[in-house]
Amino acid sequence: MCHSKPKAIFLPFPSSLDIENKERRANIMRYCPECGGELQYVSVTKRYVCKSCGLSLTHQELIELRQQLRPRFETEEDQRQKERKEYLKWWLGKKK
Repeated sequence: MCHSKPKAIFLPFPSSLDIENKERRANIMRYCPECGGELQYVSVTKRYVCKSCGLSLTHQELIELRQQLRPRFETEEDQRQKERKEYLKWWLGKKK
């Protein structure tokens, strides 16, 4: 049997784009969605931990929780359709 040397593995340096994305993501998520306290990213566990209440979330859990808490906005077209339906209901109800 022939024993060959293990091949060296070269890992690329993180690009400036990767670093910018990490910094942007860290800047966006600085507050706790539960209490408003400061979130700290713990790289060992890959979780965000609130310094005030101790809430611990993964990046995906944080995104999902923020989407649930975000107020829903109607588009202009949705609002127009809703107003038309309400007017039609009022108009038909008035005729009786």
